[in-house]
Amino acid sequence: MRHLTREIGGWGNFPRERCQLLRAERTAHVAEILREPPAATCIPRGLGRSYGDAALNRDAGVLLLEKMDRFLAWDPATAVLDCEAGASLAAVVRHFLPRGFFPPVTPGTRFVTIGGAIAADVHGKNHHRDGTFGRHLLDLHLMTAAGDILRCSPTQNADAFHATVGGMGLTGVILRARVKLAPVESAWVEVNYTRAPNLDAALDQFAAGDASHRYSVAWIDALATGASLGRSVVMQGDFLPRNRLPDKLRERPLHVRPKRRKRVPAFWPGWALNRISVRAFNTLFYARHADATRIVDAGSFFYPLDAIDHWNRLYGRRGFVQYQALFPRETSRAGHVKLLERLSASRRASFLAVLKSTGEQGPGLLSFPLPGHTLALDLPARADIRAFAAELDRIVLDHGGRLYLAKDACTTPAALRAMYPRLDEFLAVKARLDPRGLFSSSQARRLGLAPPAAEGA
Repeated sequence: MRHLTREIGGWGNFPRERCQLLRAERTAHVAEILREPPAATCIPRGLGRSYGDAALNRDAGVLLLEKMDRFLAWDPATAVLDCEAGASLAAVVRHFLPRGFFPPVTPGTRFVTIGGAIAADVHGKNHHRDGTFGRHLLDLHLMTAAGDILRCSPTQNADAFHATVGGMGLTGVILRARVKLAPVESAWVEVNYTRAPNLDAALDQFAAGDASHRYSVAWIDALATGASLGRSVVMQGDFLPRNRLPDKLRERPLHVRPKRRKRVPAFWPGWALNRISVRAFNTLFYARHADATRIVDAGSFFYPLDAIDHWNRLYGRRGFVQYQALFPRETSRAGHVKLLERLSASRRASFLAVLKSTGEQGPGLLSFPLPGHTLALDLPARADIRAFAAELDRIVLDHGGRLYLAKDACTTPAALRAMYPRLDEFLAVKARLDPRGLFSSSQARRLGLAPPAAEGA
């Protein structure tokens, strides 16, 4: 075990806080840290891809678990993988896609751990069909603050299971998990690209195509206004079976030639991503994606930004907030219109804006998606970012929506309580599993999910 105090941030680099880093490489290390914690509180952390302060713990402990990354067992007959929680989706894809299996649910980056995918109950481009990551989780092993190891599943220690899935690491340390992978016949995805001139057309395309496609997502031009508000490129696709591959791919259907990744070597100047540069990019992207059907490799479709190491540096040292809101189907159009109009009026440039359909809510008490649509926006962290985020929160609340805790950096306890009706159930389970309040984060204290830090701690 190694202890180090340094300033760290989430993927958005906002906020950045000084934390005591506690590295564990075996279950025994975790038990030792919890038995005699060198800090008043701690929060588990995987590869640091949550955006805000969910895996930060100002002046206290951050438990680094990415070295606990072994595959423990694999059953090809049932497609069940048993692995340590620090194993990454990148490793899962690297080892199992060539064998004909893919993560059942994956977010927009493969650089997340299995434990992180459970803690955030991540969703992906197939949520409208396959739900969240937690729906494909058979069970997990959770080390509580007392050092006990609970095996949790939908039927065994079910309350702990449902609080841990989507619980942002606040119930204990996920040590290992069994997850059922999805069989695929190739590493290639057939994608239908459809240009939508405005938000209504994008939502109509989702309605028309989601039932016949497992994966569905839209790039959206967050700077478009007027009749073009919400203009998008909708991408809907499915893994191709081997017999439908072009001849040149059919001999090795699960092989994709590795691509050289680009890298952002340093933080860009804060002014580099502005309305002019982002508008130029949006215009080019929309123009280059005419209606067509293309065959693309899985990595390019699921993880386009993973092709650029440290792309978060594009926003400069001040960082950014990824604001991800979800509106239920009944208010989806009106809510998204209000959100996009307010963003446009603020003259902020969101380099990345992604719209997805969502289906049934996940199994966790704090699982994010419910039936509707979700929009993720990148907002540069200007001095007034918290005040602006509060304005967006009001729009979300007025339309019965909610925010994603894995992205949140700004919202309030009152807003969270209004968005998550099962919050009290979660807090009751957390109090039982962690009566001394060992597991805490900067986000948890900000949102009232954990007590404030003791003075002088």
